[in-house]
Amino acid sequence: MGKIIELLKSINYQISKELLFNYKKINITDSELILIIYITNSVSNIYNPKQISSDLDIDLNVVLETINSLCEKGIIKIDIEKINNIRTEVINTDLLYEKLSFVLDGKDTKEKPNNLYSTFETEFGRTLSPMEYEIINSWIDNGYSEELIVLALKEAIYNGVSNLRYIDKIIYEWGKKGIKNKSDVEKNRKQFKSNNSNKNKELFDYDWLNDSDN
Repeated sequence: MGKIIELLKSINYQISKELLFNYKKINITDSELILIIYITNSVSNIYNPKQISSDLDIDLNVVLETINSLCEKGIIKIDIEKINNIRTEVINTDLLYEKLSFVLDGKDTKEKPNNLYSTFETEFGRTLSPMEYEIINSWIDNGYSEELIVLALKEAIYNGVSNLRYIDKIIYEWGKKGIKNKSDVEKNRKQFKSNNSNKNKELFDYDWLNDSDN
């Protein structure tokens, strides 16, 4: 019994003091912290939710929900890597340490608004992929407001398109025109209609019957 106890004492998972003291500051819950400790101490970074569920004795759906929550918060992300020539999902924790570094430097971690992701998922009728989360995060990091992003999303849906590449083009074009909010979008639309109206007026005012060339 004594040998088993000594063995158990010597086998420990590690957690950095910085993470332990600051995990709540970067919006990590207690249950999410358990999963992060498991991930950061795992020999392999291959994403295997069934293995996590088995090792931690946590329901698989709970594991999936927790992983999804950490991705939404920008704590971790799921990347695709080639391992033995096979495309494999792996867990990337770089964002976790990036957020910790911001906290330790006294900087604002700039939490991403979860309702923004929900808006996209509602409009698309499906769950966003990790890559799509990253694209949305990049818009926010580049200074685009949540209001403008949602307006671009609605513009795309109105035009029957539901992919982020199209929305990215809308945001890019609006950015070039200095459009930053709903008021700017409406002004741009009115200007566009006005320009088209003037073109049509010129067309209809043209007296093609009395054209000297005819």
